[in-house]
Amino acid sequence: MGNLAAENSAARDRLKNEIGMRKLLERMPEHVQDSFTEEQLSNLKIAIAARTWGNHAIDIRSTLKFFRYRYYYVFVAGRNRRELSSRERRLGLMIQAVALSIFLIFSTLLGVLVLYLIKSAMGIDIFPNFSFGVWGWFKGTFLQ
Repeated sequence: MGNLAAENSAARDRLKNEIGMRKLLERMPEHVQDSFTEEQLSNLKIAIAARTWGNHAIDIRSTLKFFRYRYYYVFVAGRNRRELSSRERRLGLMIQAVALSIFLIFSTLLGVLVLYLIKSAMGIDIFPNFSFGVWGWFKGTFLQ
């Protein structure tokens, strides 16, 4: 019977020293950490390993070898189902505003360029004897 208790204690110590379990147990008072049986620790380990990240629309995971070390990277993207903090919400709104601004500026510049090329193709001169040179560049590059 003493041998079984020693094996249980050794198994419990091995489980408690695994990184995921150790991080979980460190958040508990010491008397609670010591109260878990081997079976309870095993089930906690299973529950930790089975946490569902869900399926992501984009899930890229790989490793890179750099000299004698290996580094991993993970890129996941998908619908956010978690509650955001106020700081995360503000950052998200700021990123959306910047992205929208860049898109609008790019679209406006592209629209002005297209209108300028159409005007030049029709032979309309708004300012006589003045040209930005865009029409000449466009004709020489794309219309030959």
